[in-house]
Amino acid sequence: MKKIINLCCAALVVTSFMSCGDKKKEQEAIVAPQGMHVLDLSKFGKPFAIFVPDTTAAKLEIVQQTYGALDIKVGKGFNISINEQAADIEMKKKDVKEDEVNKFKSFVVEEPTAIFWESEITQPEFHFIINQKIGNTEYSIEDVKATEAEPFSKESIQKMFDSAKNIKEIKKEPSA
Repeated sequence: MKKIINLCCAALVVTSFMSCGDKKKEQEAIVAPQGMHVLDLSKFGKPFAIFVPDTTAAKLEIVQQTYGALDIKVGKGFNISINEQAADIEMKKKDVKEDEVNKFKSFVVEEPTAIFWESEITQPEFHFIINQKIGNTEYSIEDVKATEAEPFSKESIQKMFDSAKNIKEIKKEPSA
């Protein structure tokens, strides 16, 4: 009888540990860098979050473009576009270098999946494009070049580039 009780107790302990096991990995908390805010884009069909400047000081605008891009603007210093396909970085580098109006000066960052460059029409300006793979989908993220506004500063582009580079996937919990 003692052997049966011990066996039942052992089975109970084993099943308790198994039921407390890590069946589903919980989403790790996403913490934004200082001065930034976590923007969850899952309600826009994107399975990730991106960091944007603190929206208490500047207005946040999110526009779903008819051609599929998602544009995110915060005030006058942050304006990016997210496209659901990877950009051809090599072709973009060639286009940037051969632009006869917006003259190429140098690459600030030149990686296989990202470029950040300086160019000039009448004054220095900076731009970037980066490819990111989230789940099975490839995205390209780039700054939105506003023709009617002053070009973004190097610091603003750096902030956008860092945000695009540090996208955080949001894992969906499996349905029970």
